[in-house]
Amino acid sequence: MPSRPSPDSPSAAEPARESRRFTVLLSPTRRGARLARRLTERRLADWGRPSRAAEHVVAELAANAVRHGRVPGRDFRLTLVLEAPRTLRIEVTDLRAERLPVPPAQDCDAESGRGLLIVDALADAWGVDVGAEPPPARKTVWATLLLA
Repeated sequence: MPSRPSPDSPSAAEPARESRRFTVLLSPTRRGARLARRLTERRLADWGRPSRAAEHVVAELAANAVRHGRVPGRDFRLTLVLEAPRTLRIEVTDLRAERLPVPPAQDCDAESGRGLLIVDALADAWGVDVGAEPPPARKTVWATLLLA
């Protein structure tokens, strides 16, 4: 006699909900920021969810971690969480909790400072979490994207 699915198990009509996670520590250098973008591109391709928007968001957040969150001798952390089937959460964590990101005014002539405007345009939501545990204090700039 065939077994019936339990109330806790997904049926054939309802695909299993699955969460995928990738975390890596990277050097707070331009090379580390470039590597963050490349690793994101590769990981999302492996997960079958390529996204140029996600790559751009990671590039901007990683560049900000290098430029504004650098602590000599300490890496920044990139975390990607794909919550099935289409929600991607990007987190970039550094150890400069006192330097919170502030979106600049939209100045079309500015040569820099548009990274958070790009993040704001591409992400469905973004924000900053500050934590003191475990020491030292750290900040995580996160963004979520709904993937196609």
